[in-house]
Amino acid sequence: MTESTERESMEFDVVIVGGGPAGLSAACRLMQLDNSLSVVVVEKGSEIGAHILSGNVFEPTALDELYPDWRDKGTPVTTAVKGDDIHYLTSDSGGIKVPGAFVPRPMHNEGNYIISLGRLCQWLGEQAENAGVNVFPGFAAAEVLYDEKGRVTGVATSDMGIGKDGEKKPSYQPGYELRGKYTIFAEGVRGNLSEQLMQRFDLRADADPQHYGIGFKEVWEVEPDRHDEGLVVHSMGWPLDNYTEGGGFLYHASDNQVYLGFIIALSYRNPHLAPFDEFQRWKHHPRIRQYLDGGSRVAYGARAVNKGGLQSLPGLVFPGGMLVGCGAGFLNGIKIKGAHTAMKTGMLAAESVHRALASGDEGQGVLDSYSDAVRASWVHKELHKARNFGPGLHKLGTFWGSAFTFIDQNIAFGRMPFTWRNRDADHEQLDEAANAKRIDYPKPDGVISFDRLSSVFLSSTNHEEDQPSHLRLRDESVPVAYNLPKYDEPAQRYCPAGVYEIVEKDGQPQFQVSPSNCVHCKTCDIKDPTQNIVWTVPEGGGGPNYSGM
Repeated sequence: MTESTERESMEFDVVIVGGGPAGLSAACRLMQLDNSLSVVVVEKGSEIGAHILSGNVFEPTALDELYPDWRDKGTPVTTAVKGDDIHYLTSDSGGIKVPGAFVPRPMHNEGNYIISLGRLCQWLGEQAENAGVNVFPGFAAAEVLYDEKGRVTGVATSDMGIGKDGEKKPSYQPGYELRGKYTIFAEGVRGNLSEQLMQRFDLRADADPQHYGIGFKEVWEVEPDRHDEGLVVHSMGWPLDNYTEGGGFLYHASDNQVYLGFIIALSYRNPHLAPFDEFQRWKHHPRIRQYLDGGSRVAYGARAVNKGGLQSLPGLVFPGGMLVGCGAGFLNGIKIKGAHTAMKTGMLAAESVHRALASGDEGQGVLDSYSDAVRASWVHKELHKARNFGPGLHKLGTFWGSAFTFIDQNIAFGRMPFTWRNRDADHEQLDEAANAKRIDYPKPDGVISFDRLSSVFLSSTNHEEDQPSHLRLRDESVPVAYNLPKYDEPAQRYCPAGVYEIVEKDGQPQFQVSPSNCVHCKTCDIKDPTQNIVWTVPEGGGGPNYSGM
């Protein structure tokens, strides 16, 4: 008897993979359209919101459509943005505040809110459950299920209770098969099943490579006299050079809290660059530190973000299913926002599925109506206007790329008569270590800047220790034999959680992996120059447990 036949199988009308804003919005919309449908949301985090990490300045466009009366429903969307400050940092102490008239239109945040996206997802999860959706947190979707014709029929969750040696422990429980007429994949950035589907159905045939950044976030409680509720602060420039894309954010939330963080494009070239350390030293700049002195850090997290935009969108549909949200790549890079587009694409997918099921479709079709709906929506209009932002920065650098963006958005209104492409995959961009400048990072002071391990502690990351590593190497010799001499093994720097180290044993370097530290950011899966590291799901419930992030 095969492992798959030993699994318990459950049948639904619709299976949704991922309990983020896209998946939960899809679930809620389905129940609004027909509350007799059987819908399940499977989420790998220990609870809804456990793996949600975002800045977040929230644009309520999609929420207005999903729940027009959301302001009366106790939604955790209450801190309105009252102003924007944007700084171009020229050195470790200097900088220029950019006049509002020179800020690209999409970067203004009037009408938006500073929120915890994790708390919004918890609220959406409550709405979904109250409407009759089956919400299963703590179960990691580990395998796509297909029928004999190759159509997607659902997913299987990971087995529990497998030891490091691959043998079943006394606690062993086989995964579940969750089967549906249609399956909506809302896994978030670099979802491993979504990536498999893109490859199997050749969904990226006409798209540029997806491009990514690594985003860090900390939550601080600050002194009341340093807090300015509703103020949004962004920076670009220092500590990054002109050809390393990225920048910082600091959002004044409620209750004397600030959400601050840093995003660095994973197309960076210097293998000695350590994104985590760039974030830590950025906090020491006077224009950032002025808010932090006397405060205390209460939370930390890291997550990849997609930034390819319109040109990097894959095909969205395949037999039996579709891709929504950040798993497909709908983030609007110039706005630095993806929650509203994720929610809207989830809603559009739900509407397409509902129409199909209402017409008697038992899941046999490819729902091109969803792709058509996306193209006709404000999501596509937004991304089309912003289509040259990312490629412009890649081609021109931060300074001239920003100047181009101002012209493109404030003078041409996103209607330039051309579309730039960026066909350079992020993992192919590293220079050889011998030709790159080494960076001397200051030691953390434990007051404003911190080390990786104390930061991971704040993320409440937890994994069952006795399980196979979810971080797999296609070839175990590559890190030391190839990456170390050529790139000084960049995994020991690009990982924000100290998972990868080069250690010496018997006088020889060894590549050491500590998967229990992993915060599920997916950076290794993206940036490894040989694509030798493969991120797979650990047991359900493992990983970070973000609170209010």
